[in-house]
Amino acid sequence: MLIAGTARADITPPDGIAHGGWGAQTHQGAEGVDMPLYCTVLYVSDEDGNAELAILDIDTGTISVKRDLQLRETVSSASGIPPENLRVAYTHTHSGPVTGVSWIVEGADLIEPWLDSIPVKAASALKTAKENAKKCRVTTASGNCEINVNRRPQTEDGTRYTGRDWDGFVDSEVLVTAFDDEDGEPLATIVNYACHPTIMAQDNRLITPDYPGMTRKVVEENVGGICLFLQGAAGNIGPIDGFTGDLAVYRRAGHRLGLEASRVRLGMDTVPRKERLVKIEPSGADLGLYVDDQSGEPDDRLGISYETITMPVKELPPPEQVRAEFHAAQQHLEQVRSRTSDIEEIKKAAFPSKRAYIAQNLAEVFGTGGSVQLPVQVMRIGNTAFVALPVEPFAEIGVEVKRRSSADWTVFGGYSNGYYGYMPMRYAYPEGGYEVTTSPFAPGAAEQAIDACVQAIDAIWQNSL
Repeated sequence: MLIAGTARADITPPDGIAHGGWGAQTHQGAEGVDMPLYCTVLYVSDEDGNAELAILDIDTGTISVKRDLQLRETVSSASGIPPENLRVAYTHTHSGPVTGVSWIVEGADLIEPWLDSIPVKAASALKTAKENAKKCRVTTASGNCEINVNRRPQTEDGTRYTGRDWDGFVDSEVLVTAFDDEDGEPLATIVNYACHPTIMAQDNRLITPDYPGMTRKVVEENVGGICLFLQGAAGNIGPIDGFTGDLAVYRRAGHRLGLEASRVRLGMDTVPRKERLVKIEPSGADLGLYVDDQSGEPDDRLGISYETITMPVKELPPPEQVRAEFHAAQQHLEQVRSRTSDIEEIKKAAFPSKRAYIAQNLAEVFGTGGSVQLPVQVMRIGNTAFVALPVEPFAEIGVEVKRRSSADWTVFGGYSNGYYGYMPMRYAYPEGGYEVTTSPFAPGAAEQAIDACVQAIDAIWQNSL
């Protein structure tokens, strides 16, 4: 049997920390907390403790490549688990702290101390999860929840914007992985769903985990145990109801998703069974009495693949140019903030700063283009493959990997093990739009990533037979 344990650390930042990061927002620091932010940890090993894995579900917008390496080094040193056996996933909430130097000045001094605290808390949580670990059985099942929509509609002249595209590709599948102890009691539930946590947006001034936080809460209240949320392939997928300051909207969406995940989870049995008719008992009607006998042993195989692939990067402006453009935009924004409180004027100065900030980040990581080494991680936990990419993948990537996978179940997600930007499908490049213009990748990268993920899954499954 497999061994699993869970734990959770509170990583809620202090009031006043640089918040949100929306180009259209007029505030800078967070003015309070609506729901806490967490680092939730799942530890898994084989029965002998020879192979160990851990999944970290962290409520933050992104984790940079540098920060990801620092975090996994800290956690690995404290736990003894190899860095490549750690999945560092982030929910991608857009109503948490800004996670780097940006155009937001107020509360910026609180960012580094907050980020520095996460690895230590994550390591402590993993230690607790390992201490609490017990024998378990694992399986996965599927549901559906329609709180998401393709977010790339176009105007009459063909301009793409971020909104609701009812004719666009969308993946509304809810994948639920159950971890039960030997008595069938829930230890953990993993919920995998693809939707940008952008319900709370520029008008929101409070710290929240957006809908993933409410989803976890609802699952834990209805099922028991601890719930982790793994963001799916949400690059071109957003919430139907989004870009609001109304806290009730994200809570309602998370409640819906949590109820669907709970429905699926409560109908799951981690032990393979086959029904047996015991007898037919005479009554007003003849009553069939059944027993569901165990018909086999649950899959308890464990495996890991962590490899890098070479991805094509499109031509980018020189780093010195984009740094100068960001500096100029930032200075202009500060001048506007110092002389006026007019919301519309501040917004006009803020969104160019946000766009220049994105360009600067790309330049820092990718230079002027060429190629980049991208990590592809696949974990085998029982009959389920957990696939992770450090990008914002279009939904088609996730669906195609799931379709071609040789695993019984495939839980696909981006937003893990660092952050490299958007990964659109080839067809999207002529269309343009935010995801394409801010992506560092050249056309064809997504299709290469799909092949690499499928090959990694195949290799683990073949080696585990």
